[in-house]
Amino acid sequence: MRPVLLSIFALLLAFAPAQAQNTANPAEQFVSDQIRTGLTILNDKGLSTEARQARFGDFLLGATDLNRIAVFTLGDAARTATPAQRDAFNTAFSTYAIAVYRSYFQNYNGQSLTVTGSRTNGPGDTTVHTRLVDPNGSQPLAVDFRVRTDGPRPLVLDIGLAGISLAQTQHDDFAAYLARNPGGVDALTAHLVDVAKTYR
Repeated sequence: MRPVLLSIFALLLAFAPAQAQNTANPAEQFVSDQIRTGLTILNDKGLSTEARQARFGDFLLGATDLNRIAVFTLGDAARTATPAQRDAFNTAFSTYAIAVYRSYFQNYNGQSLTVTGSRTNGPGDTTVHTRLVDPNGSQPLAVDFRVRTDGPRPLVLDIGLAGISLAQTQHDDFAAYLARNPGGVDALTAHLVDVAKTYR
């Protein structure tokens, strides 16, 4: 199982400093602000490595609606699971997210991420377009952040990488796992807990 959504979120949202520009709407401003905040945490030499990792993980979790992402990635199984199973899965998914985020803590390598515009999908639902540039000269990459702004605060729900939804990719990975394992949601939950341990 690939931690696609979470690992690329960590690399792109938190490890790439946004270049200064005038943002046109709250979703664009949110993405720019989160990138800058992540970089500030990573560069805070006044904190120990462990403290920076903990603060970095908290920051990333605060920028995403992990419960909503978890329900989406669970797919049809979310409708047939009991409330207790859904709660256990959401907890395991969060643990998994934290572990993956922290495993990519040292991967910042001078990439720059610039907000280039946005598209309104519906009320409170905006896709923010960005451009990722690597200092090593590789081809710039288009990265889209889907942001909800209709709640108490903006939150990232998905990332599109060259037109591919990473949440959908994670959903497909989980569906494949469920199809191969008769243990259902309980087995997937236990698997996420086990995978998280390998990142520690």
